[in-house]
Amino acid sequence: MPLPDASFPDHLFADPATFDAALAHLPSPDQASIDAARTRQQQLTKPTGSLGRLEDIAIFLAGWQRRDRPALDRAKAVVFAGNHGVAAQGVSAFPPAVTAQMVANFAAGGAAINALTGAIGMPLEVIALDLAHPTADFTAAPALTEAECLAALRQGAAVVTPDTDLLLLGEMGIANSTAAAALCLRSYGGEAGDWVGPGTGLDGEGISRKAGVIARAIAYHDDAPRTPFETLRRVGGRELAAIAGAVLAARHAGVPVLLDGFICCSAIAPLAAAVPAIVDHCIAGHCSAEPGHARLLARLGLDPLLRLNMRLGEASGAAVAAAVVRSALAAHDGMATFAEAGVAGGA
Repeated sequence: MPLPDASFPDHLFADPATFDAALAHLPSPDQASIDAARTRQQQLTKPTGSLGRLEDIAIFLAGWQRRDRPALDRAKAVVFAGNHGVAAQGVSAFPPAVTAQMVANFAAGGAAINALTGAIGMPLEVIALDLAHPTADFTAAPALTEAECLAALRQGAAVVTPDTDLLLLGEMGIANSTAAAALCLRSYGGEAGDWVGPGTGLDGEGISRKAGVIARAIAYHDDAPRTPFETLRRVGGRELAAIAGAVLAARHAGVPVLLDGFICCSAIAPLAAAVPAIVDHCIAGHCSAEPGHARLLARLGLDPLLRLNMRLGEASGAAVAAAVVRSALAAHDGMATFAEAGVAGGA
């Protein structure tokens, strides 16, 4: 399914049917670029495979960027922020007002993601999604109307441009780890406790309460269609739908994606449960300390680049992992071949 015209975001997510069609027709990477990048790796002045996963990263990006020597000249990080009505159920250690306060902190340059994207020389975009109007409490109603979910999908898609080399995604939203766990439970099953963690710092009693809230929500929506769109709108949130929209739009634009932690990855759980190939253009930046993340990555079939016990969100883990990606591409592009260096042993 080729990239549409300049109205791309609106065209791709005009209604649930176009969303379904976009998910059903996913472009593939360029095999010729993959083959050329693999050949180059075999010619560089090192034993084949000696740079381990750095070689795999370079070859992966070559396929999606459609060039044998990929680069990160136009990479960017995007953080979506949203508020959740389910916060009224006492599922977070912080009040919803913190979402807007953190967005202001991002704008002022004072958050971890500002420091981390600054360290790798990558621009940061923060998109606040109607913070004054939280989603509905999904224990008693769908979190989003159909129109609200489509709007959030389009806002996510709007950050994608075909010339982007790599898109880092993250989120901010008090109570969104509850939505994340609900998305995973409705997508992959199990028990609420399988997906619930401390989030912003809940104690054992708080985690138990959170699991109960999620179980009630899943029971409330049990009769609803288990399609990716319906799951996103019923137990997701604006920032989570936006991430899903950005990932799907990036696929149609041929843009590789670097995912952050549990909440970010949960946004594509409904899509991946229906169409596992949606993750083929994605790299998991890290495995967070949130207990459900390792389980979710296993279901997505993604092997994280890093395990640093991070659990902050806001694309922080993805930004740290982007430094590894930069190193992989520096080696791939900057090393001499055996022939160029006059070293014996090349293939």
